[in-house]
Amino acid sequence: MKVMLAGFVAALVIAALAPVVLDQFGWSSAEHWSSETSVRLD
Repeated sequence: MKVMLAGFVAALVIAALAPVVLDQFGWSSAEHWSSETSVRLD
């Protein structure tokens, strides 16, 4: 159970930080991902 929860939390953290990390590297795809996550959060 803890392993599944830890994996779920890790996935959320990665999904949340991915646009920021990609933006730091200057990848244009970062905007695409951030716009998708914004729609999902709404």
